[in-house]
Amino acid sequence: MSTSFSQQPDSSQKSPLLSVQNLVVEYPSKRFRAKPFRALTDINITIGQGETLGLVGESGSGKTTLGRAVLGLAPVTAGKVIFEGNDISNASRKERRTLSRDLQVVFQDPYTSLNPALEIGDILAEPLGVQGMEPAAAKKRVKELLDQVGLPTDAIHRLPREFSGGQRQRVAIARALALSPKLIVCDEPVSALDLSTQARVLDLFLQIQKDTGVSYLFVSHDLDVVRHISHRVAVMYHGEIVEQGPAEVVTRDPEHPYTQRLLLASPVPDPDRQEQRRADRHRLLANQHSQIEQQGAVA
Repeated sequence: MSTSFSQQPDSSQKSPLLSVQNLVVEYPSKRFRAKPFRALTDINITIGQGETLGLVGESGSGKTTLGRAVLGLAPVTAGKVIFEGNDISNASRKERRTLSRDLQVVFQDPYTSLNPALEIGDILAEPLGVQGMEPAAAKKRVKELLDQVGLPTDAIHRLPREFSGGQRQRVAIARALALSPKLIVCDEPVSALDLSTQARVLDLFLQIQKDTGVSYLFVSHDLDVVRHISHRVAVMYHGEIVEQGPAEVVTRDPEHPYTQRLLLASPVPDPDRQEQRRADRHRLLANQHSQIEQQGAVA
């Protein structure tokens, strides 16, 4: 991957674009009288205009649920989701439709998120038509979007299956950009791609942010990916944020033991460094187990 995008937007005089305050998400249990399952506990994050917050954690940590709560796809049990100063925690369907102009999503699997029966031009024109754009203007906008994500104009008349995984993800990004949103929730958008394609798609995200000023909530399980694209990073573990701060600090010199384990579990191309990292990880785990046993003995 190329050098990460580390310049921090100047948000000192601006209110956050997105503010999540003391958020709790619970799902009702399917068992009779059982307690609801708590997926998120007391989540607090902010995202400034033109900023990327990387949200990292292992599978099941709750990071995707947080993205879904921001999008209105997960129930907000307590707390608030504030977007541009407005509480959207329990926005109605009509309000969500209006919000879709400013709040979009790119999913992990570009193939299942695209209608296989529609041509690319129709896929990109669909959100424009929903918002009332005239067909001629929509056609012009579709061509602009294809150029913005580096796809040829003749892609308009092709089906999703005719493209590679990386190209399909570019289509998904173009669809998210169609209405010129202010925030895009990116849910593991490069995890299904090979490493070289990942790098190109990440660089595309960075270029789009530079050109448009869009903000990202970038969800990933990979510390290297979030280091590459994020200004700040929040680390999730068992539905809670255990550490957050500047990307360079959190992803290179983390304080929390869980973040340290994530860092040491991340592969590196150099065999000697990888062997050293593996040894450091085993040492860290052994120290943590020893501390737990000592605490148990004292108790």
